[in-house]
Amino acid sequence: MNHTNRFALRLALSLADPATAEGLAERLRPELLAVLADRFGLPEGMVEELLGGDAAQMRAALFIEPGEWLLGAAELGDPAVGRALWYAVFRDDEEDRRRAMNHVPGLPAALLDAADLTDPRWYEDDGLFPVLCNERVGSSLVPLLTSGFPGVNVVGLALFGVHLPPPVVVDACIGLLELWGSTEPFTQLLELSEEIPALESGHPWLPELLRQAIDAPDPESLLREHRPDGEWADPEHLRAMLELRYGDGPAVRPDGLDWDLIRREHERLPLGKAPGHSGNYGSGLLQLTRWEGCPADLVRESFRHNAYQTAWQAADLPFEFLAETAADDIPLSHVLKRGIGEGGLSPHRVLTELTPAADILRALPYAHEPTRKAVADLVAPLGADPVNWLTYYDRMRRFPRNSVAALVADVTDPGSRKKRCTSWPRPRNAQFPPGDTPEESRAAFLGMLECAPEEVQIAVVPSLDPLAVQQFLREGNPSPVVREAVVAAHGLPAQLAMAAGAVREEKLEYLLGLDEPAVDAQLFRDHPLDWSERARLLAGRLRGGGIRPVSGELLAELDDLIISQDRDRLLDGLESGDLNVARRILDKLRLYLPAGRLRLLSAVWERGGPDAVREILAMNRLPVTLRRWTEKLLDVPDGLERLRARLAEEAAPERLAAYLTRPGDRPDIRLNRLLSEGMELPWEALVAAHRAGPLSADLVNALVTEHPDCPRELLLAGLANSPERWGSWTDTALRNGSLTLEDLLDHTAPAQAALDLLHRYRYGHRDDRFPEEMWRPVRERAAALVREHLGTDVEAWSVFLRLLPTFVGTLPELAATAGAVTRVPA
Repeated sequence: MNHTNRFALRLALSLADPATAEGLAERLRPELLAVLADRFGLPEGMVEELLGGDAAQMRAALFIEPGEWLLGAAELGDPAVGRALWYAVFRDDEEDRRRAMNHVPGLPAALLDAADLTDPRWYEDDGLFPVLCNERVGSSLVPLLTSGFPGVNVVGLALFGVHLPPPVVVDACIGLLELWGSTEPFTQLLELSEEIPALESGHPWLPELLRQAIDAPDPESLLREHRPDGEWADPEHLRAMLELRYGDGPAVRPDGLDWDLIRREHERLPLGKAPGHSGNYGSGLLQLTRWEGCPADLVRESFRHNAYQTAWQAADLPFEFLAETAADDIPLSHVLKRGIGEGGLSPHRVLTELTPAADILRALPYAHEPTRKAVADLVAPLGADPVNWLTYYDRMRRFPRNSVAALVADVTDPGSRKKRCTSWPRPRNAQFPPGDTPEESRAAFLGMLECAPEEVQIAVVPSLDPLAVQQFLREGNPSPVVREAVVAAHGLPAQLAMAAGAVREEKLEYLLGLDEPAVDAQLFRDHPLDWSERARLLAGRLRGGGIRPVSGELLAELDDLIISQDRDRLLDGLESGDLNVARRILDKLRLYLPAGRLRLLSAVWERGGPDAVREILAMNRLPVTLRRWTEKLLDVPDGLERLRARLAEEAAPERLAAYLTRPGDRPDIRLNRLLSEGMELPWEALVAAHRAGPLSADLVNALVTEHPDCPRELLLAGLANSPERWGSWTDTALRNGSLTLEDLLDHTAPAQAALDLLHRYRYGHRDDRFPEEMWRPVRERAAALVREHLGTDVEAWSVFLRLLPTFVGTLPELAATAGAVTRVPA
């Protein structure tokens, strides 16, 4: 039974009145039993036995919280139930599955507390204890070791005792003593420790303690003397420790869990390295560093074994420790961004004490104003002398093991006899397309330069190589004054390098505002401009006002377009009027709509006059009848007006709607052609055609899928078509209010798809878009619907559910049909 049918059965039993629901549960006992078995993750026969085969109890179990029901089953202490619970994977809602032993708090303890451990069925080959003894590592051991299991089984303690803190092992021994009433289990444990060395390796003191207990007149008192008071007495503390041992754990340290206990347990058996554990060293230790107050020595150890993640995740970032780890090549970028921006680290200390300089400068949070000021103060001795800055860059690149402050001092040392740079070391050209993130030394240098006063930047930027110019303009945020200084020094190549690839919005505005033909062509090729901006460029309209012929650079870009990929980009020039653009459009592609052809001719005439139109017609790329008709207009005084009038006729909503609804080509193809040739969708005409038609399912699907903001009437029609296309458009329509959840119930077909869609929005979304109050009208509508058509007729309800998988109509139609076929005429 799929999730939709499970949802339908639960919905039916919740909507029907109690007597009818009870009768329906009895009628659909096999289906209900299958749903319950799936919900609780137990065999059908066991669920039926636990519920006593009573239909009313089965119906009630459908609505109880699964974890609560499983906990009740565990409290029976039945060996067969215990074995089944170990494998149970239950649903905590209509979708997600959880393993019962790991996700139902207290379930293992409840099972073992209620168990009669003298019952041999626990120990048979198909019993629970042999299964437990086969568990060695991983999250499954956490509920086991916190349930008291080692305290009731000698083999269990021998196998798993290594994972437990010493006081808990003593507790387990006391439990064995109480259960057996003698020290015989200690003798067995000593024998097993020779076969299972993990126990002795984790607790080398234990064998001697067991021997003493065997010989002692009061073994329990002896054991309790070796059990420190209060240590690991809280089950939550033990659970947290065991979860850490397997690479997971709570997000915060449990109240009262002492750091000294944690440290001692880690020293005894390092977190993440329990015998048989296959995880990376220190995964649990990494989790530990996320806890507030984690001791520095534990953070240091985690860094040593898992530098990157610890640097990113550790809650505390002591400066001395950062300096220590910097010397060991541990990446600091994320640490500094967090530590300076959020953790109160001193930018001045970072700049003067940490190395290497390139890494430090690259990692600084430059949006943090105190950091920018600290950098500016530190590099002030470099002044406005480009030689100082170029020398700094060269020495930072060649001799990286220095702090920022040390390099500044070295460069400005008047007694130094080291080589000084008067030009950019190893210059490189700009990249087209631009490369990825700049290398460390370049990025560090440019970040540092941007912190300097404007007059310093203006003095230095003429000395940058072309690649540094590109990265400074693209990756940095120089002021307009500094940017103009860069352009004054490096000319048009600087602007072209800046325009390579996609650029951020404010930079795009600057570049477009230049009205520079070569830059415009570069942006047209590399940046995802919106259609209006592309249309402006292809018309030659200037940002600063006026119009010019489309440049050769931009025309060359049109020549390079791949029409199978870029058809729409070329069609953005349909109303350009520029003769050369119009030529390329007609030369490269076919215009399908009469209105599209007339738009091109009209624009060319308006801009270039009749002679320009004659050149277009001479290409023989337009239909013969259109060419002959247009030629007759060229010498007529009102020819352009008549051309415009014909265009208005062809672009009329009714004409466009007729084009979209005609039989033949796929509707989605016609829709794309209409939009790409600059037409607006004729919504009113399409709605009118639908009322008269209706529109084909394929056209409705294309409209709602590509335009979920379309009229509501078409959205409702879309609900009855192609369920496989639902998703993004129904999301959008629900979000903007064009559709309601009640619409999904009333208009979606087939009926099973309606429930599937409702189920998806009820259980599949984990946000606040569909809060509980939005579902109240849906439930009221559903209740009214079944009350009207099904009432208290169990047979009608049964027919409704049995017809659901194959019924092609809507849910209201299904309810009416089920009521009609079962209604006895008066």
